Amino acid sequence: MKRILIVDDEKNIRLSLSNFLKVEGYETIESEDGEEAIKLLDREDIDIVILDLFMPGLDGMEALKIMKQRHENIPVIMLTAHGNTERAVQAIKHGAYDFLDKPPNTDKMLVAIYNALDMKQLREEKNELESLSYGKEKLIGESTLMKELYQQIERVAPLNTRVLIVGESGTGKELVALAIHKKSKRKERRFIKVNCAAIPSELFESEFFGHEKGSFTGAISKKIGKFEKADGGTLFLDEVGDIPLHLQPKILRAIQYGEIQRIGSDKEIYVDVRIIAATNRDLQKAVSENKFREDLFYRLNVFPISVPPLREHKEDILPLTNHFVNQIAVENNFKSPSIDDSAINALMNYDYPGNIRELRNILERVLILSSSETISDSHITSVIGIKHDDEHYGDDLKGKVLSTEKKVIEETLEKYNWNISKAAKHLGLERSHLYKKMNKLNIKRQR
Repeated sequence: MKRILIVDDEKNIRLSLSNFLKVEGYETIESEDGEEAIKLLDREDIDIVILDLFMPGLDGMEALKIMKQRHENIPVIMLTAHGNTERAVQAIKHGAYDFLDKPPNTDKMLVAIYNALDMKQLREEKNELESLSYGKEKLIGESTLMKELYQQIERVAPLNTRVLIVGESGTGKELVALAIHKKSKRKERRFIKVNCAAIPSELFESEFFGHEKGSFTGAISKKIGKFEKADGGTLFLDEVGDIPLHLQPKILRAIQYGEIQRIGSDKEIYVDVRIIAATNRDLQKAVSENKFREDLFYRLNVFPISVPPLREHKEDILPLTNHFVNQIAVENNFKSPSIDDSAINALMNYDYPGNIRELRNILERVLILSSSETISDSHITSVIGIKHDDEHYGDDLKGKVLSTEKKVIEETLEKYNWNISKAAKHLGLERSHLYKKMNKLNIKRQR
């Protein structure tokens, strides 16, 4: 049953719409103001929003902007008793699906809802297809380490075996999980990702298992959890080491027996889910420190896959660089520059604490800051601040601060084409103070 959020400060309008839509087979949730509606949208599973334009406090237009920023794919139908062409154009411009006068014609309302939900479903199907193609990214590299990684993916993908992917941040653990899913027998079903590090502790259980209407304060409708959404498909637990200790027994039971319970229900729900987990933490150490359950660790760690850091397969920097440069150029409508050998050498001389993600970020900054048709070593070093032997500041806190300070100053100077006055103003420094820092940090323009 599709859920519709009705947002209007007039109780009679809300009640009338709610009764009408319930007869038509929809579940409705009501809100009397924009701020409450945004909170509900963040917390509940909503399929479509019907939003009044003129309300006290946060009006409909401002609420619409926030809703579309946070939940781009949820369609919003605007209502107003003061409809006019200018307002309609503004609403559509800010992401509204349709614009209807109050009181709305019931036939027009039903057609708008039907079409909006149809569009939403098409977008979701498109997003799922894109996710099965690794989205914008894909695993790239022909080094020995990457070939070994591909072999492990090929070996485990067709099975239902649980996989634990370990590796530093930015190495591509999610891409490995997606590759396993795409090559599995579940590839036509959903791939559901849960970023365990991003969920507030009080919402973990609801996110994983869902809840029934009225099960706790604020639970004004039923919510389907991630395990149910992934039924028949793959559930990817990213940063699994961040799952709270008190919730781990329930996660363990769900994995072991395929049984879950929504909060507020005593009904067992059986799900068929393949679990792929990932972490940049040492889970065995967390187990020894009683910060992670040993039994859950062994349930997850059936087939471990280690994703190597970029510094251990630098021979893949060239194909990665070519891929990212072309990708960034297309995304930003740039002309794709050529990369000369000196630039590749500069990239090879860096250790990438942020791994492949950092490499892409570096190249994106280079393309934004440079208008040159050819990227050389000077463009690279101005962004990543590669130091000569006499410029090593050490690995302690002071050294890291100096390294970061140099990088920020060099990036700002490059942005303003080495105009000292403009760079100093941007950095909030006196011109003479910036000169002193440049001398201290040996910052010189590369010719």
